[in-house]
Amino acid sequence: MAGIRTLEKLDVAGRRVLLRLDLNVPLNGGKIADATRIEAALPTLRWLMEAGARTIVCSHLGRPKGQRVPALSLEPVAADLAERLDAEVYFAHDSVGPDVEYLSKSLQDGGLLVVENLRFHAGEKAGSEDFALQLSRLGDVYVNDAFGVMHREDASVVGVVPHFEQAGMGKLVEKEVAALSKLLRGPGKPFVGILGGAKVSDKIAVIESLMHRVDALIIGGAMAYTFLAAKDIPIGDSLVEENKIRLARRLIERCTERRVSLFLPQDHIVSDSPDGEPTVTRAIEPGMKGFDVGPESVGLFSDVIGRAQTVFWNGPMGMFEKEAFAGGTRGVAEAVAAADAYTVVGGGDSAAAINRFELSERIGHISTGGGASLKFVEGRDLPGIAALKSKGA
Repeated sequence: MAGIRTLEKLDVAGRRVLLRLDLNVPLNGGKIADATRIEAALPTLRWLMEAGARTIVCSHLGRPKGQRVPALSLEPVAADLAERLDAEVYFAHDSVGPDVEYLSKSLQDGGLLVVENLRFHAGEKAGSEDFALQLSRLGDVYVNDAFGVMHREDASVVGVVPHFEQAGMGKLVEKEVAALSKLLRGPGKPFVGILGGAKVSDKIAVIESLMHRVDALIIGGAMAYTFLAAKDIPIGDSLVEENKIRLARRLIERCTERRVSLFLPQDHIVSDSPDGEPTVTRAIEPGMKGFDVGPESVGLFSDVIGRAQTVFWNGPMGMFEKEAFAGGTRGVAEAVAAADAYTVVGGGDSAAAINRFELSERIGHISTGGGASLKFVEGRDLPGIAALKSKGA
């Protein structure tokens, strides 16, 4: 991205590099359950090590809310990094303070230090100037390679940047920005947007943004029932945002005005509860809830996706965590993977689904940041990106 330094434009040899990563990985009994984010960080780590930088890694993990929660320590992640990099990785049991500063200054060229969970300090999420200043004392150069938090204004993302003469982006952020920018600048047509998930309110801005770019918009997941209710289609006891029905009706009208083809589910996998017996229906009766799109809808959506030249997908088609309601998300995932198009999956549950169905090798780009990718596609200048731009290229 123009206006931001890449690694190659930073003076890192023999200098301490404070590297913000997104190592917010799921843990199960202290073991890493999904290492996708760790693997995504390796190219930047290897580059810095080979360049002779003294790298100090900072990240968050989970939501400790400013408290020290042993189960959310980054120590297992540091151990995992040591194995993957086949290198010694030091670990600091705090993220700021004199002891951590001493460790940062003790590193040798090519050395690597991981500091403790940033969110053990309330100042991280609060964007505290004091916490940002303390954090800045760990490095001489700042690099952000945590795309998943670029839409945040945390101390380690925004507040720390003014304290450095040199700041830039890592390989992952560079890759994410390049991939997502293709959706905003002359995407191949037809351009199909696919949105799912639970709430219309979470996707209003991206729907409005996509309307100016896409030729077709597919809406599934629980949020589809608010749109169906806006069209006076019976939805039984399915999840609906009553206070968003008028908005959904207006969004439907705007799709018509802008000649954007809107596709909603035609049939549904329903049950009386998530653990109940699933059945397929076109009309959802009272007492029943929709938990997935049905096979007719999957066929319709797949046909639309198959004609696309550009596809952006964010949000599952149903409660795919349960096999009984995974068919819709699996069908859409397979259609996106099979499309002869530039395909982008916007992180979060969509990325989890792609990985679960073992389709990742067939997707053009899988974002590591669900919320960040949505904000980017909305056309917003993310706070983390803006902070790096302020340091110039």
